[in-house]
Amino acid sequence: MIFGVMVIHSEITSRERVLLGLKHKETDRIPFSLGFGVNEPAKKDLQLYLRLKDQNEVDEYLNGYSDLRHLHPEYIGPKDRNKVFPDGSGIDRWGIKRVLVSYGAGFYEEISEYPLKNITDISELSQYEWSSVDWHCSDNLKEQISRLNKDGGYCIVLGNGNIFETSWYMRGFEQMLIDIMTEPELAWELMTRVTDYYISYFTKMLQAADGMIDIVFTADDLGHQEGPIMSVDLWDEMIKPHHVRLNKVLHEYGVKVMYHTDGAVMDFVPGLIDMGIDILEALQFDAKDMDPALLKEKYGDRLCFHGGVSVQKTLPFGTPQDVELETKERIRVLGKNGGYILAPSHVIQAGTPPENIVAFLEASR
Repeated sequence: MIFGVMVIHSEITSRERVLLGLKHKETDRIPFSLGFGVNEPAKKDLQLYLRLKDQNEVDEYLNGYSDLRHLHPEYIGPKDRNKVFPDGSGIDRWGIKRVLVSYGAGFYEEISEYPLKNITDISELSQYEWSSVDWHCSDNLKEQISRLNKDGGYCIVLGNGNIFETSWYMRGFEQMLIDIMTEPELAWELMTRVTDYYISYFTKMLQAADGMIDIVFTADDLGHQEGPIMSVDLWDEMIKPHHVRLNKVLHEYGVKVMYHTDGAVMDFVPGLIDMGIDILEALQFDAKDMDPALLKEKYGDRLCFHGGVSVQKTLPFGTPQDVELETKERIRVLGKNGGYILAPSHVIQAGTPPENIVAFLEASR
């Protein structure tokens, strides 16, 4: 037993619990996930609050609640990609550079260099050094999964398939939206290349895992606090077809597709279902018109949900009692007849009281 968590030998494994839930069946308890996890300063506060020895014990404490484990295939590509510099800045496999920006209580990453920002012609896309599936090792994937499962049978999640986001990370957000309106062929070709990569990458990993991966995580933020970032019709024409193509391949391997989007996205949900997703992730109910009861009532028979406990209001600014009440309410509404994985609506932020994190975890049981 570690602080607050007693390991109980159950007849049902974490993996079985999640997969039953995704079949819209109620289980011994609601499946639980930490989603995007806990910001490092908040983890440090939690360590001090629980009087744990180090961050490893904090991770052990947090993981003791989660039914999911995230798989990260080993990077074996060029040394000038996918690296972090001493000042905390870095470059990813796509050549996108990021820096750490302080917001007082902690840090977040901000893109500092969009590698395709200055291209003016579609032909220039072929001149860029694109990320390659050969840069990620699949030979030891089963061993990695076995290590993740050393303490029990967990639901294994592989990411990250964010097509529109990866494209604008390379082009710039404003420029990508301009491209979609004024240079649609360029925008389409860029997203096609990104989609081709993700199809090849996931195919390689799913074949190597041979049935040991349960969920593939995909993403594209479609909303902000007050509404969508583009019209549903424009999304349907320019972005959705790429995800349809990706999801078709993923389903051929028997995995469930989890799709993340922040913001006010109720208008997109029918199209997301048609796109072939199985799980809608994040559930930012603090955004405009995002209603958990309505979401479950209208779409709960065709869609599963992941997330929903507020990292904007309740977790950082509520009392432990507020956190418990919201958590129980999410379980009551979204967990009825299965189809729900309880989780925070995004990263649990720096400054979140550790007693609220503990209240959230304990309420999940």
